[in-house]
Amino acid sequence: MRSLALASAVAFCLVLAGCATSRGLHTTGSMTDPDTLQSGRSLADTPLSPTAWPAQDWWVSYGDPQLNALIDEALKNNPSLEQAQARARQAQAVAEGVDAGRKPQAQLDASITGAYLSKMNPIYPEYVLGVFAWSKSLTGGLSWDVDLWGGKRAAWEASLGRSRAAQIEAYAARIELSVNVARAYVNLGYAFAQRDVAEAELQRATQSLEVTRKLVAGGLGTPQQEHLADSQVASAQQQKVAADRSIDAARSTLSILLGQGPDRGLAIERPHMLDRGPAVLPDKLPVDLLGRRADLVAARWEIEAAHKDIKAAKTAFLPNISLSAMAGFIAVGGNSANVLQLPARTYAFGPALSLPLFDGGARRAHLAIADADYDAMVARYNGLLVKALNDVADNVSALSSVREQIVLEKRAVDDAQKSWDDAMKAYKGGLKGPLTPLTSRQQLLAAQQRLALLESQQTDISIRLVESLGGGFDGSADVAQVSQAQPSQASLDR
Repeated sequence: MRSLALASAVAFCLVLAGCATSRGLHTTGSMTDPDTLQSGRSLADTPLSPTAWPAQDWWVSYGDPQLNALIDEALKNNPSLEQAQARARQAQAVAEGVDAGRKPQAQLDASITGAYLSKMNPIYPEYVLGVFAWSKSLTGGLSWDVDLWGGKRAAWEASLGRSRAAQIEAYAARIELSVNVARAYVNLGYAFAQRDVAEAELQRATQSLEVTRKLVAGGLGTPQQEHLADSQVASAQQQKVAADRSIDAARSTLSILLGQGPDRGLAIERPHMLDRGPAVLPDKLPVDLLGRRADLVAARWEIEAAHKDIKAAKTAFLPNISLSAMAGFIAVGGNSANVLQLPARTYAFGPALSLPLFDGGARRAHLAIADADYDAMVARYNGLLVKALNDVADNVSALSSVREQIVLEKRAVDDAQKSWDDAMKAYKGGLKGPLTPLTSRQQLLAAQQRLALLESQQTDISIRLVESLGGGFDGSADVAQVSQAQPSQASLDR
């Protein structure tokens, strides 16, 4: 007897030792506090304003009605935007399915089956039911997996968080699309400016070639000079062909972004965008950036979802109770068998208790995956936050630099213009030969081309700055608001 008791005690201890446990598993990720990211020196010379956040229709500030129409068209027809919206609806449906699984389930079943019975059937002899019998049933069932520890609710909240993240990502797709349309539109404007310079250079080179040929014919020039002048004509023609191709490429890009065929791009006219002026930043950076950038808001929802996944995984180590019940009527007999009678009634009910003991480490592996997912989401968020603030600072610096370069290049254009004007006066006064003003004009065209590039870069950088400040993101309150408090380490520790 004592041996049996000892064996039982040893077995009981082994069972307890082998029970599934979450001991030793924990997360390591920690969300970066935006206040710890220093940016004061980098942005010290930038004006601040509480109204500097981009509006949802930020592109209107560029004063180009055609751009407004193109972005509106893209937001209605672009396939990638439709994909993002479909993913958001899919995530919402998944959340609804998880929510349904944690609630009591009820069903009503009715069936009738006719069967020809074997005459050799030892259970139902022919004299009992005959050779043909009906089985009739009408039953109802109720089942409920009781969520004692909130694991199912946590799983639902996790799926709901991912649904909200998907909705935010749909907003992000709209912002990305509007930015891409605006930047492609800027490229189109620069391509037109390139063509203007190329056409002017072709005209200048052609005139220079004609003058050089006359000089060579008159014995005042050399064949080498004529060949050089002709090469400049060929180079100018090549630049014009390249500029025409750049216009076609920009129009093609816009056609794709609009979700239309290539002919749509042919109808897009030359852009006329206004200068939005120097950079002005919001006065509460970087803290307010958390709620202004869709990618950061979505990342925080993903972290919330990962936190709930950890809670759900922890409850899998605890005992749980499920309830089930069934009641109805079942009758087997001939055609006259009446299923709706008191003797045909049947019912069953009972609770069930589950306690995880041995699972080969499956629950620990599942929890370890949840911990790793949380850490990965935190690391991703931290990286996005650092990149977001640096994007703002870099675009502000780039915009300031290119504006300064534009001032200097405009000075170069003015000087080149004056040089050309002086050369033309000298030529008309007989003081200079015909090639002198043509050479001066070449310098003017080169300066104008550099200025066009800088002005294009200025507009493109200003658009990127709008994007880095969130692009006017404005999700609805129930989607965009996410708790600013990081889950406490105590709530994540095992």
